[in-house]
Amino acid sequence: MHPTGLAAAGTPRQPSKRRVPVSQPGMADPHQLFDDTSSAQSRGYGAQRAPGGLGYPAASGSPQTAFLADPVSNMAMAYGSSLAAQGKELVDKNIDRFIPVTKLKYYFAVDTMYVGKKLGLLFFPYLHQDWEVQYQQDTPVAPRFDVNAPDLYIPAMAFITYVLVAGLALGTQDRFSPDLLGLQASSALAWLTLEVLAILLSLYLVTVNTDLTTIDLVAFLGYKYVGMIGGVLMGLLFGKIGYYLVLGWCCVSIFVFMIRTLRLKILAEAAAEGIPVRGARNQLRMYLTMAVAAAQPLLMYWLTFHLVR
Repeated sequence: MHPTGLAAAGTPRQPSKRRVPVSQPGMADPHQLFDDTSSAQSRGYGAQRAPGGLGYPAASGSPQTAFLADPVSNMAMAYGSSLAAQGKELVDKNIDRFIPVTKLKYYFAVDTMYVGKKLGLLFFPYLHQDWEVQYQQDTPVAPRFDVNAPDLYIPAMAFITYVLVAGLALGTQDRFSPDLLGLQASSALAWLTLEVLAILLSLYLVTVNTDLTTIDLVAFLGYKYVGMIGGVLMGLLFGKIGYYLVLGWCCVSIFVFMIRTLRLKILAEAAAEGIPVRGARNQLRMYLTMAVAAAQPLLMYWLTFHLVR
């Protein structure tokens, strides 16, 4: 056997060394299972950053932004806003001039207890003694604190209920129609308007210095609808006898109520002094008070007699 062969057989064979190519910066690691894309994303994200370095993309200028940045458009918007504000102020002043919306809140400041007491006062005014309206710092207190104060809640609800009861009465007699119901409501409103205008003209002619306002007149004249509702309902239940009995009672009650209420408004001077002042002017005031009170029962009968048969 050749010595070289023995030597080759006796010595262990060394593993062959293989050179691994060095990875270049642009090449991936050969032992890595997945490609590392974080650096590429970070480079891409960094490229999209805004020049300010806050990490947000730069906002592109839109036509709206350019329009708002225009000083001419800003001036036009400011001018339009000022015109709108002036128009709103003008409308509010005109509305308060003819329809005192701010004062209407006072006449609707009621509660359940006040409504119950007021209805009892309208049906039984003979038991009431103190008819003076309470004041607090020259301002009348809210109706919910004083049963003598006028309100618009009861007249408004009474008018709506009267129209509904009139429709019910016409329906039970097979005479209901929308036109007839509308005529009933419009006639009641027309009579109320004529009453207010006639009283205002009379107060002007008699030259009465009173704190009685137009809204007060509407409130006092609207209380008669409560008695009208009671008369029509009793007429539907008990016929003509029930209608005349209840309506007669309500007519006398509203007459007494109006006399005791308006005499403190129209005859303020004599009521304050407690002495009946004799004179032509005071007699005219008394006649006016009596006429307003006497007109309520007449209108109550005129607006309800044809509803009960």
